[in-house]
Amino acid sequence: MAGMAAILLPCVFPRASDRMATQNGRLVKHAVLPAIWLVCALAPGVPAQEGHPLTGSWHGEWHTASEKHPLLFYMKWNSKAVEGTINPGPNAIPLKVAALDAANWTVHFEADGKDQAGNPVHIAIDGKLDNIGSYNRTIAGTWTQGAAKGEFKLTRD
Repeated sequence: MAGMAAILLPCVFPRASDRMATQNGRLVKHAVLPAIWLVCALAPGVPAQEGHPLTGSWHGEWHTASEKHPLLFYMKWNSKAVEGTINPGPNAIPLKVAALDAANWTVHFEADGKDQAGNPVHIAIDGKLDNIGSYNRTIAGTWTQGAAKGEFKLTRD
């Protein structure tokens, strides 16, 4: 071996984490990955926080003893206050006040719209949130539009 350079290879010893126990001659690591996958697949989903409880699209109606009026609300949290619109579209009515009392889950809304003759009319809405934990939570309460007073119910879409 004169004239040949010796090549030294490092000797590799398995780490403790690389060693797996054997069972009937097979490595247990082959059973670990499917078991982890199975646990993850069967674990119940953790509900995600949805943000502000008023955010979203809401549908419903307000009614007096003799009339029903369909409603669509759109509300969102702008990181400072709730903004919203009643019946979005060409005749949309922006909410001037949108307040939530989270201590007892009550809401108060105010807006200025127009009656059927086109005259200005003030709208005041007071309600209570129900089914807070549900995606399809509801708001129900009293609706005052000018001299007309009735009840309303909204369900989040």
